[in-house]
Amino acid sequence: MSPTAAALPGVLDALAAAWRLLAHVGGLGDQVVGGGVPSWLTVLTGGALVGASFLFNSLLTDHEAVRAVNGARAALPSPPLLRRAGAAALSAAGVLGLALVLASSVLGPDEPTRNFAILVVWVGWWAGYAMSTYAVGNTWPAVNPWRTLARLLPVSGSRDLPAAWGAWPSVAGLLALVWVEVVSPLAANAPALGALVAAYTVLALAGASVYGTGTWFGRVDPVSRVFRLYGRVAPVQRDADGVHLRLPGTELTERTGGREPGSTAFVVALLWVTTFDGLVATPAWNAVATVVLGPVAPDRALGRAAVSLFYLAAMLVGFAAFLGAYRLAAERSRATVDSFLAPGAVERWFAPALLPIAAGYHVAHFLGYLLTLSPALAGVLAHPLGGAGPARVAVLPAWFGTLELGFVVAGHLLAVWVAHALAMELFPGVLRPIRSQYPFVVAMTAYTMTSAWVVGQPAVTPAFL
Repeated sequence: MSPTAAALPGVLDALAAAWRLLAHVGGLGDQVVGGGVPSWLTVLTGGALVGASFLFNSLLTDHEAVRAVNGARAALPSPPLLRRAGAAALSAAGVLGLALVLASSVLGPDEPTRNFAILVVWVGWWAGYAMSTYAVGNTWPAVNPWRTLARLLPVSGSRDLPAAWGAWPSVAGLLALVWVEVVSPLAANAPALGALVAAYTVLALAGASVYGTGTWFGRVDPVSRVFRLYGRVAPVQRDADGVHLRLPGTELTERTGGREPGSTAFVVALLWVTTFDGLVATPAWNAVATVVLGPVAPDRALGRAAVSLFYLAAMLVGFAAFLGAYRLAAERSRATVDSFLAPGAVERWFAPALLPIAAGYHVAHFLGYLLTLSPALAGVLAHPLGGAGPARVAVLPAWFGTLELGFVVAGHLLAVWVAHALAMELFPGVLRPIRSQYPFVVAMTAYTMTSAWVVGQPAVTPAFL
């Protein structure tokens, strides 16, 4: 037996043991740790680069020049027949993928690294496909299998969601989904993952039937809102004039945040849940959780309830802190320039600038994850219900962790540009737009340093999970 073959069972055992950690939305610390770069240096470097980017952007005070950069676009050929055929193919692929996920969750192999449902949901969809929405363009309206199926069902649309609820149902949905993903064994238990997907399917179809597909997938469904917002960062954009190629993130400078209540909170929640999912896999989190929970036995019902409530409380407190920091920055920005705008208006106006941060943080967590497990994913795509043989993984070079930290910083640098462009549209003159950004730069620097610290930590199994 060759040395490679002899080592393979050990590699697979290690992957299976670490699977619960790897499938968390930010639990890739073991994949992104740089070789010899101290954590404090990466944190300070990230913060310094954001500050330097702000100083550079402050020199760009020509409103028309900034508009010209953000408005640059090139039309892409998109014949209507080709668009319809492409949309139909994507819809069919989405429904087929959903059916295979449900089937393989019951009929597929028990090993997580060989199960179609687990690999497609976490690696193919939440990692790879999500990246495509901000790196290329948002195709989710066509791919979305629940929307496709909802169109085939009788829709009453007899009930209206109260306007005061705004985007808050999707905020609650996003926080709930990530909390369930963190505290449950969905990454290692295919039947449990299948049950969650089935429940989500029933809820989505029932909601679309009662409230209508436009209302449900526009206001309530958190997944649709996530991909819609990520799509605004992408270079490929579609509007009434057709399909265009633009500089990444520049679409954010034209259509500001939604006016519905909770729209800003959802953007902040998107940023926070990615941070939280990485945070729970750090040694510092485990130390705090151990002190707070003490000798709680997670195999007992009471202990499991205590652990779940602790993680829920931590998620909500962290979200409130992130949202409070952003709102404080918006209020200080308004006060700095003596603006008569309402605080909520300033919050909504600058909220799109947070989206590149969320995208950069997402790719930092998931690119290494996707590349490492892509051979295993290719195997299950060819054999959805089993028979793919031993799972294969790719080994990434040691410097890859530094590259992923670079994505965090790149997202923040793009965010600084978007915020600068938005400020120049909102406030007249030369100095007022620059002064208005002081509080936001402080907040973005804090976000950057927090993200860099989390990504740079060695990954460990989340405490008591």
